[in-house]
Amino acid sequence: MKIKIVALKKDEDFKTLLRGRKLSNKYFVMFYKKLLKKNSNNLNVSIVAKKKIFPKAVDRNFSKRLFKNVLNQAIKKIALNFNYSYLILAKDNVLEKNCFDDLKNTMFEEFNKIR
Repeated sequence: MKIKIVALKKDEDFKTLLRGRKLSNKYFVMFYKKLLKKNSNNLNVSIVAKKKIFPKAVDRNFSKRLFKNVLNQAIKKIALNFNYSYLILAKDNVLEKNCFDDLKNTMFEEFNKIR
């Protein structure tokens, strides 16, 4: 079964996620909550890179691509909970050189806490 990563689109979904549970570390802040109108075959993940933190569009796009790459690896290696929807807010530490492995390890740890 192919797993599809779907981004949230409705403003009300974002607002309910922001009222959900929160995990924070040096690379990102993750909000997660069960949504009622959710299809269990898709993984609802939205990645936000704020313009205030990343003024250049190149940096915003790079950070989003980095998180999507780590998410694809997380889907393959660990069992994610598809009943939840996730909102990931990127921090500026993502742009440091050679932080990919540390980001990957911290994201795997955070997803393992959610189980």
